[in-house]
Amino acid sequence: MDSQYELLNKIAEKQQEIASDWATYWTEFSSFSTWGFWFDVVMFALPLLLLYFKLDRTRAFQIGFFGFNVHVWFGYFDTFGTVQGYWTYPYQISSYLPNSLGMDASLVPVLFMLLYQWVTNTNRNYYVYSLLLGALLSFVLKPIFVSINLFKFYMGANYFHLFLTYIVIIVLSKLITDLFLHFQKESSSKVS
Repeated sequence: MDSQYELLNKIAEKQQEIASDWATYWTEFSSFSTWGFWFDVVMFALPLLLLYFKLDRTRAFQIGFFGFNVHVWFGYFDTFGTVQGYWTYPYQISSYLPNSLGMDASLVPVLFMLLYQWVTNTNRNYYVYSLLLGALLSFVLKPIFVSINLFKFYMGANYFHLFLTYIVIIVLSKLITDLFLHFQKESSSKVS
């Protein structure tokens, strides 16, 4: 039992040391005085502003629920990748989050929300267009981010791995949203 808590204490100490290193790194290389920090701020603010003007308010809850799914799943995958050392973001809004807040909480969810809104309003195939958007983000946007030092790979991770995560996120987000829509319809039909 003692060895369990010794190991747990050792892990906690290492995590505290890593958190301290990130705070130092952020202060010296990623804070308010860097263009990358402000790029992430803009990448966070602009998509939300766009969503404010483009959101179909008659379906705001459904589209928002879908977007929240994308945000959560993308955040989990992105955190996994950064914590495991597969990739990192040299510039961040905060040293307390290992990810790109602009990507995880705004750009990616908003793009998928607007796509979801469009495909459901026009009876287009969600999976085809979502895969195209995932490919665009994985094979066009991320290489641009790598070239301007906004994203960095480690340990053999690559763009195809990112694309695979988008496939999982696309499927999970749609299935969960559809499941809750089914629950809503089912409960409405029982009331009627």
